Amino acid sequence: MRLSRLATCALFLLPSLAFSQTLHLIPMPREVHASTDVPLAQGIRITTSTQDPEDRFTAEDLTTSLAARAIPTSGPFTINLTRTQSLPEEMKLEGYTITPGQNSITLAAASSAGLFYAAQTLKQLIEHDGSAAVLHLATIKDWPAMRYRGYQDDLSRGPISTLEYEKKMIRTMASYKVNLFSPYFEETQQYASNPTMAIPGASMSAADARELVAYATKFHVMVVPDQEAFGHLHHNLLYEQYQPLAETPHGTALAPGQPGSLALIHQMFGELAALYPSPFLHIGADETVDLGVGQTKSAVDTQGLGPVYLNFLQKIVTDLQPLNRRILFWGDIAQTIVQGKTAYGSVGAPGNDHPDPDLIKNLPASFKKGTIAVAWWYNPNPRGGFSKFLTPFTDAGIETWVATGVNSWSRIFPNNNDALANIQQFTLEGQRQHSTGQLNTIWYDDGEALANGNWYGLLFGAEAAWHQGEASIPAFEQSYAQVFHGDATGKLNEAQLELMECHRILRDQAHVGDGSTGIFWSDPWSKDGQPNAAKIRPYVHDLRMHAEHALTLIAQARAAAPPLTVGAPRLASETWDHAAYDPLNAYPSNPTALRNTDAIDALELGARRFDFIGLKFQLSDEIIQGYNRALIARASSDPKLHATTGREIGDIASGVNGRIRDLRDNFSLIRDLYEQTWLRSNRPYSLRPVLEKYDASIQLWIARGEKFRSAQRQYGESKTLPTAFDLGLPPQ
Repeated sequence: MRLSRLATCALFLLPSLAFSQTLHLIPMPREVHASTDVPLAQGIRITTSTQDPEDRFTAEDLTTSLAARAIPTSGPFTINLTRTQSLPEEMKLEGYTITPGQNSITLAAASSAGLFYAAQTLKQLIEHDGSAAVLHLATIKDWPAMRYRGYQDDLSRGPISTLEYEKKMIRTMASYKVNLFSPYFEETQQYASNPTMAIPGASMSAADARELVAYATKFHVMVVPDQEAFGHLHHNLLYEQYQPLAETPHGTALAPGQPGSLALIHQMFGELAALYPSPFLHIGADETVDLGVGQTKSAVDTQGLGPVYLNFLQKIVTDLQPLNRRILFWGDIAQTIVQGKTAYGSVGAPGNDHPDPDLIKNLPASFKKGTIAVAWWYNPNPRGGFSKFLTPFTDAGIETWVATGVNSWSRIFPNNNDALANIQQFTLEGQRQHSTGQLNTIWYDDGEALANGNWYGLLFGAEAAWHQGEASIPAFEQSYAQVFHGDATGKLNEAQLELMECHRILRDQAHVGDGSTGIFWSDPWSKDGQPNAAKIRPYVHDLRMHAEHALTLIAQARAAAPPLTVGAPRLASETWDHAAYDPLNAYPSNPTALRNTDAIDALELGARRFDFIGLKFQLSDEIIQGYNRALIARASSDPKLHATTGREIGDIASGVNGRIRDLRDNFSLIRDLYEQTWLRSNRPYSLRPVLEKYDASIQLWIARGEKFRSAQRQYGESKTLPTAFDLGLPPQ
């Protein structure tokens, strides 16, 4: 399947990009006409005809990028940065042109954002580094399909990114023409008016917020906070002082009938508006699963779920009107009310909702004008298609954005099969229904997903939002590693496909989930784990072969990367000031031409975890089978068979080559690699519970090893053995 997929990629590229098979660009420009290649061994000079501070930043950013790639910034070939107003109207906001000339190439735009995006495309037109660098000349005319192209980072469900990593994400995503970042808050934004809510050492201070906004502005990225203001407030409502506002004791939702609920929202968003000056504020209001089962039950019984929900939503929007912001809200509850179904989970008691298709349509004009519905769905191919998430709002005259997902939540590595299909299809439907924005989301539901594994889905989100029409998955799969990692071999592209195949095997063949953390932690001998063992047993060989091929490809890509003599620091312990190192050119620990090596490390860790899933079930079976053979040999009257008893137990319990030690050591290795990967992007908060799961698994197998060593000693002393049941072995 992997080979046929690569063949599909090649077939896609030939008819539409035959003129530029060496061009790997993300996002792919709207119009591209490739010409010749220019060697850059003698360097490349940057000139600008504009004195705008934002344009000077673009020139500095480009200069820093070239220096970081060991490309001299003086030479016979010239990059000209210029402003022009002679572009079509649709190109003036963020569009640009790139035009080759005599020993030069001109980047032109009507706006500073457009010129910045032109420079980002130019960086990708340069292949290789140092004296091997080559500029692929091309005539390009480009502008985005969607006005707002954003990503959201979950800063509330376990991993909390460091401020420096948030900056890295901003400058990296900006290089792929993303212009909006939305940090998601439940209890991790600090509020002077409600100081008890924020987590010590793992929350965004007012100073952090101001610093992040100022930083993002340089990269033409607006920061739009998503502070939950209705549901998803469980951690806040654990405090006794907020109990009167909770729909249910220590629940998740505010009670709409309590005056203090609106006052709390007013306080939070008043502070947010002062910190984040974008045109938008996001109030969440999704998955209000408690609504109608607590303090609001009588109101829902009398009025219906829809009116109660929408009435409180209107009150929030009306109360926040003086802030002069467009209010974003998640569309799931309102959309499902219109469809006459309960929303995700259980919204109110069954039968309490009285759906009315006119509920949304009859909302006041001021509400419709002041809000944007963010419709979300994170899987591909929903029954009935993606249009059903948008039409309730478009029919009512409410502006919409689409929210897609990188599918990393509760996964040992993101399921990019589903992520890419979801992003492609939902973004396309958004464009068809004139959605003005896309918000590609990261969620950390189980608190274990690692940020550096998310780049594949994030970059495809950038591709889909900028691209007019359906973004090509095969073209992206063939360009990702060259663009993001500088991998000339393309082997990192293949490694990504191998992990996608691991997901497919686990879900579509073994039917044990799609690479979820559940199967990783599943104990093959436990009551719950035994059914998983039976399901996965026929497929562990194929699973491991794909995972190990990914490991081989990663090692080959690393080995093939040439050394790089860097003219500028690679961001070791860099202090950022006015000029950005190129986000396409990180990281310091590996002095080769490969870039963003932390993401390669995360890819490798994902492959090791897939491989260990297979190994764990294999070794667990071998231990059971080996001990059963030992019992049979012990009871045998055949001296030769009897003599194998000690060897069989030794293969299990041996301190050097025993199966139990293999399980212990592999858990330990992955634990250490996981911790290292976590700390490269996240604060220490919430790491301990995950490491405790590794430690518990290690201790489990150590304890089992002690039991088998005791059995080994018993056999040596008395030639007797405990029963398999006594050792905790399940029947097989």
